[in-house]
Amino acid sequence: MHLDLLPVTWDDHEMRSMAGLWLVALAAAGFAIAQTGTSQANNARRTAWDGVYTEAQASRGAMAFNQSCAGCHALAAQGKAPLVGDAFWKSFAQKNVGELLEFVSTYMPNGKPGSLTGDTYRDIVAVMLKSNGFPAGAAARGPSAAGAQIIPKDGSTELPANALARVVGCLGKSGGDWVVTSATTPERAERATAGGEDAARPLGTRTIVLKFVITKLDAMVGSRVAVSGLLIGEGGVDGINVTTVNRVAQKCP
Repeated sequence: MHLDLLPVTWDDHEMRSMAGLWLVALAAAGFAIAQTGTSQANNARRTAWDGVYTEAQASRGAMAFNQSCAGCHALAAQGKAPLVGDAFWKSFAQKNVGELLEFVSTYMPNGKPGSLTGDTYRDIVAVMLKSNGFPAGAAARGPSAAGAQIIPKDGSTELPANALARVVGCLGKSGGDWVVTSATTPERAERATAGGEDAARPLGTRTIVLKFVITKLDAMVGSRVAVSGLLIGEGGVDGINVTTVNRVAQKCP
């Protein structure tokens, strides 16, 4: 069979209509992409303030805590091994809910770590979050709560005083003090990754004083170093009580 294909022609009105349809389609696609990007950004910014547990979980958690944890810990800011207030923030600021759950399920209860069910551990984490002021949500988030950051309500990511932290910067002297200049923002020491990324990572703008240094550092002056220790003041504003100083590159920056 032979088909004669006639040429298709468009008048001005049809051309304008077709162009309009294309613009609408492109705008819709752009909106969808923008919505996807916004959703991804919101997921990246999820914190424990977004309601990652329910009141029912916290109620069950309170009972489980009293049965299995209260002999060694206080669900308050005072008492034996408190889990609320400064003690909580010193241990868990900058971490996420998944890391808190991992800690609780690995080390509690004392003498029988890991002996409770997964749901019970999640309930205990819920009551710990509630006791530290984090709000309940309408539904349990399950695995999606794991990445929610534990940070103050104002969004600050500064580590509190006495947290075990780590910074990278340039070793020098200021008067009689050892200092790290161009220092990175203090991050949890246990989160340090193995490898050579410290030698090339972007540095910061801080100068942090090194306190109670017992190691001879003269040979490392001018080098890029990684320093770990306990923060003195929030974010190390008054320095770091040094535990280790390691050279990560000969030259700095």
